[in-house]
Amino acid sequence: MMRMLRNRMTLALAAALAAAALLAPAALAADVNDIGFVDQAALANIPSFVSANRELSGYKAGLDKQFAKQMRGVRDQNTQARIAQEFQNKLAQRQRDLFAPLFERARVAIASVASSKNLSVVVDKRIVIYGGQDVTGSVIDLLNGPGDPIPPVNTPPPSSVGFVDQSQVDAVPKLKTANDDFAKFQADEQQLAQSKMKNAKSDGDRQQILKDYQTALADRQKTEIQPLVDQTRGIISDVAKKKGLLLVIDRANLIYGGTDITSDVTSAFK
Repeated sequence: MMRMLRNRMTLALAAALAAAALLAPAALAADVNDIGFVDQAALANIPSFVSANRELSGYKAGLDKQFAKQMRGVRDQNTQARIAQEFQNKLAQRQRDLFAPLFERARVAIASVASSKNLSVVVDKRIVIYGGQDVTGSVIDLLNGPGDPIPPVNTPPPSSVGFVDQSQVDAVPKLKTANDDFAKFQADEQQLAQSKMKNAKSDGDRQQILKDYQTALADRQKTEIQPLVDQTRGIISDVAKKKGLLLVIDRANLIYGGTDITSDVTSAFK
């Protein structure tokens, strides 16, 4: 249970800032006709991706057997960690080899479709509640067609949708320090709670320990994290207004186009 709580609370600042990045309504207005969206989950069902996933699964199954065999009799934790890392690296490399070409081909297809439809930006369907053009079918048709998609000649037109690279915002010293401090506080509180759990004599005692742990983290978030979330929201909002943007999203939800305001946001913290 303590591990579950830790997973929920880890990197609280990063998660909070990610949530704060959506400044306009999540729904894309129906009168904005230059915004498209793609259901990336649907792209995973095209034959090339299905085949790559099947091949990766088979490769992983083989690695798992090799890993189990190599770990037999190994007692040293450092050696165990080294072996585990080696196998993780092998799997990650195989994943890159299989999917990098497919992702690049999909990127070109999306750009080609967007250009043909005069779209200034294409986002992930997950953040769309209402409005926008669904170009998923056109992209799938292009990917399933003969030959490779041809990159568009023109670059994306100026967009009223902005985006922020959350990883760069999280790396701002002021924010990184706060996040690191919170992570340390969380680890200390978790260790203290686990120590108390060992001496707990009843379910009621254990529930109270968990409650105290959650309360301590929530109080710390409120006093040290929330003010920075509010400041970040304000900075992004100011930048968006100056640039006349209708919407600002996390870079992770952007597929094509958009106006990058990351440097404007990070510079405002200096």
